[in-house]
Amino acid sequence: MSPTSRPLRKLGFLTIGLFDETDPRRGHESTLEIIELGERLGFDSAWLRHRHLQYGISSPVAVMAAASQRTSRIELGTAVIPLGWENPLRLAEDLATVDILSGGRINPGVSVGPPMHYEQVKEALYPDTAEAEDFSYERVRRLLDLVRGKSATDFSGVEGFEVFSDRVQPHSPGLGRRLWYGGGSLGSARWAGGHGMNFLTSSVVKAEGAGGEGDFDFAEIQLSHIRAFRAQHQDGENARVSQGLVVIPTDSASPGQRAKYEEYAARRTPRTTSPQGPARLMFAPDIVGTSEEIAERLHAHAAFSEVDEVAFALPFTFEHEDYVQILTDMATKLGPALGWQPAV
Repeated sequence: MSPTSRPLRKLGFLTIGLFDETDPRRGHESTLEIIELGERLGFDSAWLRHRHLQYGISSPVAVMAAASQRTSRIELGTAVIPLGWENPLRLAEDLATVDILSGGRINPGVSVGPPMHYEQVKEALYPDTAEAEDFSYERVRRLLDLVRGKSATDFSGVEGFEVFSDRVQPHSPGLGRRLWYGGGSLGSARWAGGHGMNFLTSSVVKAEGAGGEGDFDFAEIQLSHIRAFRAQHQDGENARVSQGLVVIPTDSASPGQRAKYEEYAARRTPRTTSPQGPARLMFAPDIVGTSEEIAERLHAHAAFSEVDEVAFALPFTFEHEDYVQILTDMATKLGPALGWQPAV
């Protein structure tokens, strides 16, 4: 097994936080317990997916706030908040507040573009401005400026008994350096790098420029995005990139769990063989096996070799006890096999 060129420095995981509509508290409580377990196991970070009008986390900032009061060390991130649903000024206030409450531990990841199923939700979301909303990178730039302390208004000072600030309050000085962009295209990678963000790359990329059958490779496409991002970033090769593949270690899994995991991956494999849909999306295969087997495949992954942070994505549909087993194996078997040391 050959070593990676960048030893794994930070190990994280990503969860969607599924719940039953008839008992949403139980699902949210499970998510919080998984984050608490992650801290005990020494994970560096826990990340929350974002789902609107579905049975997953619709308010990751609120869940991060709750998690921040039940943990003391683990970093908390979002992967990602779709800004098409957000007002950048209000979001900046919420993020800064939770960052202060957490002691400076949050890593907000965001993305742009029209909300999913926009034609069906626009009247509820933007009844008066649906056709005028700007879903471009400008929305991210507004959030960056506000989080980093630029003026939100030309008014400040005392009015009667109230004192007003011209920038978002509270201001969390380190938060501006912990903003991430979740991107799957060369354009996103370059934009994020040029604006001093960190870069989240996941198990989905756009096969831009890829030709016909056999003329594409997920790892090489992802590698091109990482290098494009760093080429634009002021920190160059030291610019932060986190990779989020789906990996499922089976070291301590029961035979039933192992069979379920392998069936899950097999159902998703067909979509990984060629670009999908008009956007030509490429999906990475899920990696199921022992930690030794997973580590060997990751060491051979062209993009993994250039990152030193990961946020491995937990499958959507498993049970709480499955996540406990997977996270335990990640922290005690897979992480060390990749050269990682648990945080204390």
